[in-house]
Amino acid sequence: MNMNRYGTISFILLSFFFFHLVFSQLPSNQISTMTRIYEMLQNNSGPSFPWSLVNKDSNPCSWMGVSCNSTKSSVTKLTLSMFSISSSEILPIFCQIDSLESLDLSNNHVSSIPDSFITSCGGISGLKLLNFSRNKLAGSLPTFIGFQVLEFLDLSHNLLTVNVSLQLDGLDSLKSLNLSYNQLSGPVPTNLGRNNLLEELQISTNLFQGEIPVEVANYGNLSLIDLSHNKLFGSIPYSLGELSKLQVLVLSANNLSGGIPISLLKIQTLFRFAANQNAFVGNIPAGITTYLRNLDLSYNNLNGRIPQDLLSPPNLLSVDLSSNSLEGPIPTDVSSSLFRLRLGGNSLNGTIPSRSFGSLIKLTYLELDNNSLTGAIPPELGSCRSLALLNLAHNKLTGVLPAELGNLTNLQVINLQQNYLSGIVPDQFTELHSLQRMNFSSNSISGSIPISVSRLQNLTNLDLHENNLSGSLPYSIGSLNSLLELQLGDNQLSGPIPQMPASLQIALNLSNNLFDGPIPATLARLTALEVLDLSNNKFSGGIPDFLTKMAGLTQLVLSNNQLSGDIPRFGSYVVVVTSGNKDLKNNTSNAHPASQKGKRTVSVGVVIGVAAAAALAAVLLTLAVISKSRRYYRNSDMHIQSEEAITQQQVIQANILTANGIHRSNIDFTKSMALVANTSNIILKTKFSTYYKAIMPSGVNYLVKKLNWSDKIFQLGNHERFGEELEIMGKLSNSNVMIPLAYVLTVDSAYLFYDFAPKGTLFDVLHGNSESSLNWASRYSIAIGVAQGIAFLHGCPSGSILLLDLSSKSILLKSLNEPQIGDIELCKVIDPSKSTGSLSTVAGSVGYISPEYAYTMRVTMPGNVYSFGVVLLEMITGKPAVSQGTELAKWVLVQENKLDHILDFSVSKTSPAVRSQMLAVLKVAVACVSASPEARPKMKSVLRMLLNAR
Repeated sequence: MNMNRYGTISFILLSFFFFHLVFSQLPSNQISTMTRIYEMLQNNSGPSFPWSLVNKDSNPCSWMGVSCNSTKSSVTKLTLSMFSISSSEILPIFCQIDSLESLDLSNNHVSSIPDSFITSCGGISGLKLLNFSRNKLAGSLPTFIGFQVLEFLDLSHNLLTVNVSLQLDGLDSLKSLNLSYNQLSGPVPTNLGRNNLLEELQISTNLFQGEIPVEVANYGNLSLIDLSHNKLFGSIPYSLGELSKLQVLVLSANNLSGGIPISLLKIQTLFRFAANQNAFVGNIPAGITTYLRNLDLSYNNLNGRIPQDLLSPPNLLSVDLSSNSLEGPIPTDVSSSLFRLRLGGNSLNGTIPSRSFGSLIKLTYLELDNNSLTGAIPPELGSCRSLALLNLAHNKLTGVLPAELGNLTNLQVINLQQNYLSGIVPDQFTELHSLQRMNFSSNSISGSIPISVSRLQNLTNLDLHENNLSGSLPYSIGSLNSLLELQLGDNQLSGPIPQMPASLQIALNLSNNLFDGPIPATLARLTALEVLDLSNNKFSGGIPDFLTKMAGLTQLVLSNNQLSGDIPRFGSYVVVVTSGNKDLKNNTSNAHPASQKGKRTVSVGVVIGVAAAAALAAVLLTLAVISKSRRYYRNSDMHIQSEEAITQQQVIQANILTANGIHRSNIDFTKSMALVANTSNIILKTKFSTYYKAIMPSGVNYLVKKLNWSDKIFQLGNHERFGEELEIMGKLSNSNVMIPLAYVLTVDSAYLFYDFAPKGTLFDVLHGNSESSLNWASRYSIAIGVAQGIAFLHGCPSGSILLLDLSSKSILLKSLNEPQIGDIELCKVIDPSKSTGSLSTVAGSVGYISPEYAYTMRVTMPGNVYSFGVVLLEMITGKPAVSQGTELAKWVLVQENKLDHILDFSVSKTSPAVRSQMLAVLKVAVACVSASPEARPKMKSVLRMLLNAR
């Protein structure tokens, strides 16, 4: 009997195994479909095929990105993100899997959704999710017919255009719609499924116009609404207050106006409300933060007082009311949960409430700058142990620097400039070991610089200019190995100048002090320094030759000293100011005059915007020594090299990129390598590059640019990787962009070949000793050309190319109407977010760097727009990006009501038509240099606005 029982059990188990074996297999049609998908993707992807290690005869349920049901009898989910899919022909094949519930094709290169896909996938009864985000979909939005149970549709980050009307009306089950980051226009769509089940509506960063439709309130299940970065106007509909499930409402960066509706106070679920960068007016409603955790109403026209209860709710985490017209005191009752408070750029008065801030142990960012606050800095702020950013600049604060601030061990940025502070710098401040930026400039601080300043090993920017500091510089200052900028001008400092940190790069400003004696030889080690200002002291003796060998130097200011002798020869790329030294003589053998046009004082006191808490890491990785065994020379139609010459130059890789036969026959690498070895062929030096003029044996001129694999350069991967990037760039085509024609990579350097630009840089023509001059027609033509070039790079088909260092020095001129943007490859070799902790670099040039870069350390499209705005201002005003310690962008904003004072009179006086067009372009420039990156227009919009200024 037991045997029968065991036999029965064995039979049942065997039957179950057989049943599972039979019914766990995918149907033959799904296997054949997946095999076909495998083959099509393999042909489409090439060597980067994600399934390269997969046997196509294996069970597809085991493949990456493929999910099946619990019995493995049907495919339910395909997640093929980043599979390099570019062909639209494969899309209908996916729809042959009739059990599909989710299809994710995000992060690919699909340019269109064919009608056959809509027809096929629209018939799948269980398809709930469709994700085409981050592709290259262009044209109008497809009309979705079928898709009766589709709940999630994501088409964000594409190139979709035209209006949205009824294309989504048939999606009756739709719960989440994301159309953000496209170019869709027309009114905000309201036909989003007849059953009104929508829970998430995201259409940010498009071109939607008109008012926010009241019909949005019909979708009673909405928990997320994001309409930011469009062209919406009018007021916020009162009916939005009826959305009882709403959690997030984002309306930022539109043209909305009116007041903040009190109906929003009824939504108890609302925890984030952002309506920054609009034109809202009136008072902030009392009680608006009762349920909120995050409130952002910055960059509006709100006025009146801050409600007393606004900062007190216990769940409140972040409040940003900066850049409005708010007045009165800061509320005294502040929630202990608050971690970010931004109230800068208003007209607030009174004192900083000491009792409230003393208990804010979670407060990380405190920005009260640009107000009219009075009284002393509360010592209680020293109890806010989480503070990473403290910005109290541009107020009317008095009293001394509280020693208690030395307790803020997490503090990374402290800005106290432009106040009436006095007393000394307490020794306790040198205990701020995380500190990276310290700015106490334009106060009345006295005493000496603490000897213990050497403890601040993470300090990158120290600005103490325009105070009453006296005594000698501490010798320990030379051990600040992360320091990029040191501003000590306009004090009463004296004595010997000690050895300075070799890391100094942005500026060393010792002007307007009491230093005397010879210019010290210790400065010779500052090879990366860009700006050295020793003006208005009592330096004597000759100008030492070592200054001519400081490779990074672009500005040297020695005016109003007691220097004598001949002025040594500097490169044409160095602006040297020597006026006010009566015993100095120009050496007539110099090819380049030492005292440049205008003898302009360029003492640079640079404050790069509002810094925040993210780590201001510096930048640098040294290129590892490449083994000699890895050297090779790739000869692609290059017939002019000898093996001996290659060995001498240590060439690792070289190639001609252009298909133009003229360049292929003209470019001689051997001759070029000989020419760049001679410094007399240098015609331009920028922050990251050195340009040489190379005359080929055929007589044709080329620019050869040298990138140094040292100090400031972080190479991505290796030479081969950079060579691949150059191959991609060589295929680009735009008349306003310097496209590399060829390259040579050596162990230590990279050499890139370009068409010659005979007119030099835009900087030279505008501000240098160039014999050329620019009328308004030329300036306007250059502005259009540069805008076209940047717009092209930002929308590049092979991926956006960002400009690491856009300035008037990186724009070269083939003629006075033909600009070309240079240095497009820098973003491929420098990464400002990484650091080895040795030497640092900053992306961009002084005066062109966007304010937010100081705390993001990220190069972005809005950052490029800011830099371009500064270039526009240079052409409109005729002034350089930094003049007499003031950044041009800030000067223009201060002079906003003095238009005639802003415009370059030598140009604007030409005719009323010219003046009118200059004013139109000025408006564009001001929009580009907005302090808020979100408020800046995209480059395509900038180009359109410039064209409309004709």
